[in-house]
Amino acid sequence: MSMDATTDTPPATPHVADSHGLIRVHGARENNLKDVSIEIPKRRLTVFTGVSGSGKSSLVFNTIAAESQRMINETYSAFVQGFMPTLARPEVDVLDGLTTAIIVDQQRMGADPRSTVGTATDANAMLRILFSRLGQPHIGSPNAFSFNVPTVRASGAITVERGNKKAERATYTRLGGMCPRCEGRGTVSDIDLTQLYDDSKSIAEGAFTIPGWKSDSWWTVRTYAASGFLDPNKPIRDFTKQEMQDFLYREPTKVKVEGSNLTYEGLIPRIQKSFLSKDREGMQPHIREFVDRAVTFMTCPECEGTRLSEAARSSRIAGINIADACAMQISDLVGWVRGLEEPSVRPLLTALLRTLESFVEIGLGYLSLDRPAGTLSGGEAQRTKMIRHLGSSLTDVTYVFDEPTAGLHPHDIQRMNDLLLRLRDKGNTVLVVEHKPEVIAIADHVVDLGPGAGAAGGTVCFEGTVEKLRAAGTITGRHLDDRAALKQAVRKPTGTLEIRGATTHNLQDVDVDIPLGVLAVITGVAGSGKSSLVHGSIPKGAGVVSVDQSPIRGSRRSNPATYTGLLEPIRKAFAKANGVKPALFSANSEGACPACNGAGVVYTDLGIMASVSSTCEECEGRRFQAAVLDYKLGGRSIAEVLAMPVTEAEEFFGAGEARTPAAHAILERLADVGLGYLTIGQPLTTLSGGERQRLKLATHMADKGGVYVLDEPTNGLHLADVEQLLGLLDRLVDAGKSVIVIEHHQAVMAHADWIIDLGPGAGHDGGRIVFEGTPADLVNARSTLTGQHLADYIAT
Repeated sequence: MSMDATTDTPPATPHVADSHGLIRVHGARENNLKDVSIEIPKRRLTVFTGVSGSGKSSLVFNTIAAESQRMINETYSAFVQGFMPTLARPEVDVLDGLTTAIIVDQQRMGADPRSTVGTATDANAMLRILFSRLGQPHIGSPNAFSFNVPTVRASGAITVERGNKKAERATYTRLGGMCPRCEGRGTVSDIDLTQLYDDSKSIAEGAFTIPGWKSDSWWTVRTYAASGFLDPNKPIRDFTKQEMQDFLYREPTKVKVEGSNLTYEGLIPRIQKSFLSKDREGMQPHIREFVDRAVTFMTCPECEGTRLSEAARSSRIAGINIADACAMQISDLVGWVRGLEEPSVRPLLTALLRTLESFVEIGLGYLSLDRPAGTLSGGEAQRTKMIRHLGSSLTDVTYVFDEPTAGLHPHDIQRMNDLLLRLRDKGNTVLVVEHKPEVIAIADHVVDLGPGAGAAGGTVCFEGTVEKLRAAGTITGRHLDDRAALKQAVRKPTGTLEIRGATTHNLQDVDVDIPLGVLAVITGVAGSGKSSLVHGSIPKGAGVVSVDQSPIRGSRRSNPATYTGLLEPIRKAFAKANGVKPALFSANSEGACPACNGAGVVYTDLGIMASVSSTCEECEGRRFQAAVLDYKLGGRSIAEVLAMPVTEAEEFFGAGEARTPAAHAILERLADVGLGYLTIGQPLTTLSGGERQRLKLATHMADKGGVYVLDEPTNGLHLADVEQLLGLLDRLVDAGKSVIVIEHHQAVMAHADWIIDLGPGAGHDGGRIVFEGTPADLVNARSTLTGQHLADYIAT
């Protein structure tokens, strides 16, 4: 009877909480999105595809993830929000069903010299605790093993509040692990004084050759010249010993100059504070050139580059000190930690082992914990950030990834796919912006944006399964199963670039001849030594133009016209045609709208709430004064010209009254790299990663040099854009250039004239040449991992 009752019971009504299974986006208008409305399934893996610049990042990062972060920030008190970045609400009508978003992007890690792989992942913190507990001899707390903590000593009188108060002499010491010579940087600098000043001149005559330091500048005249420590009218070579000491090395000293209280400081410490304390990549080009010319960096002789004090290096566990542990390849460090048996720190060892094993699992076992974080590629940085999420107990959160396969060999992509699926299977929503067909193939749901880039994109062309995408007829669907064919005939080299005895990083005394006059591809698994071979071993003075993966830096005022130097000939052409100054045609100079200072938008600060930006009512977003817009060239104002796409501007400056050969040449290069759709006045902050890299490539194409070195130029490129890139590489080679490409993409390998494959593994398991020859020979041999994957790619 009970069985019958059970059988007849109708199915339970689903709980109302189970109905929230979608992330709903309606009316998204960020950047180039055109009123996009989509529904994304939760607890599934959704891949966003489309050509570079089609709006993927605008939808995923600038809309969905940005709103999730903004709403979480609003849960904190107003006091706490004052210390957090203020985020404006995205341009969208409705966002429903959001969960907490964890963004794992390709932003490079900070280039601070004290930031390493170990400090960025907390592995160093656990190692420091381990050595403070088990290290022999015992030297102190975890701070004694930190290269960011200096040793502090103090002495003086203290009063003990006991009975009759009595002052006692006391000495205080806090032991830190920082090397006192290099201050935890691992390198020391040597400054070439001849690059700082001309000793045949006096300070009053303008002896300084430092950028921005002029003889009539406020600092030079009022501090150096009037300090009283030296004679400003005497040539520097005639300074007395004391004058030279004060000039170069004097500690900060208060001086009174013309009734003002100023601080006088020697030239060397001032240079160290104003130039050497800054990130080199963040410097302006002329400042960076000066630093490269004037400063030589060398390994610290006291700590031998370990950053640690002698006391920290003296304490050992099983014969290994903390510097040795951090210098080990992480895959080797796993074995050492696993061999430590100490019940008193077992929880610590378990946590450390889990973190280190995550490195190996994610394909970064070839790194070491002392590797500077600023030297990681975008793909390595992203995977390093993923490590803290692999063992996370969080569920029902949204993970957002930006091309997680960037920098990965085809052999490693399957491992990344497994990690993405594991995050999904724990009940999380995984959103991935990706171009690789191997990742698209594992998606539960695909959103394809386009159909084009920039103004031609910003709409959803397809939503559904991978199988339906193949039949959808979109650009992504048509190219999803594309496979490049091997060349019928390869070019003959015109010479060779010799590399002998290369030992940079993990290279093992490599000798190789890179052919010139052809398209040569350097490949191998991540960490096999490709960049070390090309960027670290090619002899200087070989006429090499290097286009690496360092990001373009720029504010909202920067745009393709300013970055490429295109604006300069345009301004001169306008000035000549109208008989006025070129400065009038710069929104950052005399021609700027006074209401918005040439920004085109006005920002309103609302205190603890996000600042609101609105189009400037004075110039209507055109950034220039009304009087400037009256000046015309070829019937167009400067604002109308900056609003042109590259293709239109190329035609405009190619003929007629507006013909400007210098501008036309730059526009041709932009069109060659596939940026013909880009508006030349579009802010750099709105460009996608792929667009920025191609913009950088277009700029370097003007450099004089016979050898081009490109570091993974397919990063951020859609399958359809790869074909255009291959055409560009062919044109460069046919024009007499030599092109060397570091690349994992099989289409580029198949198109090469010559392949150099490094391996067989990563880290100390790599660093050797495992193949040299044509792509056809590599496929036929199948003797390396690259050969096997390329053969499978061609056969598919």
